[in-house]
Amino acid sequence: MEIISPQNARVKEWAGLLEKKHRDRSGKYIVEGVHLVQEALLAEADVEILAYDIDKGMPAELGGLLQAAQGMETIAVSAAVIAKCSSTNTPQPVFAVIRKERDGAEAALDKQGSLVIVLDGVQDPGNVGTIIRSADAAGADGVILGRGCADLYNPKTIRSTMGSMFHLPVVEGDLAEILPQARQRGVLLVSTSLQGVDSCYSHDFRSGSQWLLIGSEGRGISPETARMVDKSIIIPMKGRAESLNAAMAATILLFEAMRQRGF
Repeated sequence: MEIISPQNARVKEWAGLLEKKHRDRSGKYIVEGVHLVQEALLAEADVEILAYDIDKGMPAELGGLLQAAQGMETIAVSAAVIAKCSSTNTPQPVFAVIRKERDGAEAALDKQGSLVIVLDGVQDPGNVGTIIRSADAAGADGVILGRGCADLYNPKTIRSTMGSMFHLPVVEGDLAEILPQARQRGVLLVSTSLQGVDSCYSHDFRSGSQWLLIGSEGRGISPETARMVDKSIIIPMKGRAESLNAAMAATILLFEAMRQRGF
């Protein structure tokens, strides 16, 4: 199948996925570029449509993955169609429309000895995507995005994950519901604070399930979330910087936890 006109009704529907309200209503999102589409296919994400530049042809990197993607529709489109469906000034020659995962936080809640990163009000999509990438790199068991965080399916968030969103569970949910459930199951909730007694290097990340709470750079975690925290630790700094941004702080905690847990 081929679609040439950017005014095509299906193209307008795909382009609408660049906006959160359309993603929420349809339960779908869009990923752009060979690498991200490749990661989605390798992870067996629920890809509905794969569209590629009709003049450039199907990218060779994707050729061997197409047969395994059941129920996926492949469509050749014009450069104008790709431009309409792209969030960047230099569109890549392929994009995919993917159905959102419906799974909740049960996998993270049920796992013994889990390491999970929990974001509370982290609004910058670049930070959210980078934290997901760091969690993947450090071998974390999942990422939970509370209300007020940047949308997981924002194109900038997706690009910042560099495909890591397909490698581990990433859940959007209400922390007021999820965190009490976690505590009931024995999870230790740990946050960072300038008033923390232990540093992140003296804290024992090895015992049991631990969920690391990260708030926004400006406000930290919300008062409601803070009331559920079991322990606050500090990231020591030798220089004069007042603070680290959310992605940097999360990465330090994740890699210290990875080191302690036997890397």
